Amino acid sequence: MTTSDAAATPPASSASPASSVPAGAKPAPRDPWDLPDVSGLVVGVLGGTGDQGRGLAYRLAKAGQKVIIGSRAAERAQTAAAELGLGIEGLANADCARRSDVVIVAVPWDGHGKTLESLREELAGKLVIDCVNPLGFDKKGAYALKPEEGSAAEQAAALLPDSRVTAAFHHLSAVLLQDPEIAEIDTDVMVLGESRADTDLVQALAARIPGMRGVFAGRLRNAHQVESLVANLISVNRRYKAHAGLRVTDV
Repeated sequence: MTTSDAAATPPASSASPASSVPAGAKPAPRDPWDLPDVSGLVVGVLGGTGDQGRGLAYRLAKAGQKVIIGSRAAERAQTAAAELGLGIEGLANADCARRSDVVIVAVPWDGHGKTLESLREELAGKLVIDCVNPLGFDKKGAYALKPEEGSAAEQAAALLPDSRVTAAFHHLSAVLLQDPEIAEIDTDVMVLGESRADTDLVQALAARIPGMRGVFAGRLRNAHQVESLVANLISVNRRYKAHAGLRVTDV
C-alpha cells in the first residue's frame, strides 16, 4: 500500500454502515418479492415450435421480452416466429442458445437428453430453465416417469455442468398460453434451483406475464415431484374439461 493509499483508507475505528450495526446483530432478511429487473434479457426457447414452447414465447414477447425460438430446423423456427409476430426470431437450436441470455428448455422428453448434450458448448455460462415433464401414457392416463438422474432438471444439470440449471413453468396450460383472447394467466410457477440469484431471475421472468407469479419451491433435488404433478393436472383437466393450474396459498 502506498502512502497516498494509506491516507485515503479510513482508520478501523471510523464509523461506517457495517460498524454501526451492533455486534452479533443479524442483517435484515431480504424481501423475497424484491426481484431483479429482467426486461433486458434475451430469452431463447428450445422446442419453441411445440405447443408449450410457442405459448411461453408468445406470452414473454407480449410482455416486452426479446424472444428467440429454437428448433432443430431453422426453417420451422422461422415459420413459427413469423406466425407469432411480436418481434420473435426463429433460429436453429444452436444459434438460439448462443444468442440468448436465458434459455427455456421445452423439448419433448424423449429428445431431452440428446438435445442438451448436443448444445453443451452453446449453453455454457447460460441460465437454463428446464420445464420438461417426463411422463408416460397408457389406457389409464398419464403417469410420471423417474429418470435415472432423479428428474428432467437433474438430468439437465448433469449434462450441462457449465450452465446454471433451474426448473420452472411445468404446470402451465399450452392452450391458455397461446390464446390471444386471454389477457392474464392466473397461476403460480414453482421455481427450483441451487442459486438464489438464479431462482430470483426466473421468478422475475414469470412475473413479467400478467397474472403469473414465480414462487421458490426448493432445490433441484425436489424437481421430480414438481414435474410429476403434471400427470395429476392432466387427470383434473380430463375430468373437469378444464385447463387447471396451481396457486400457492398464504405466500
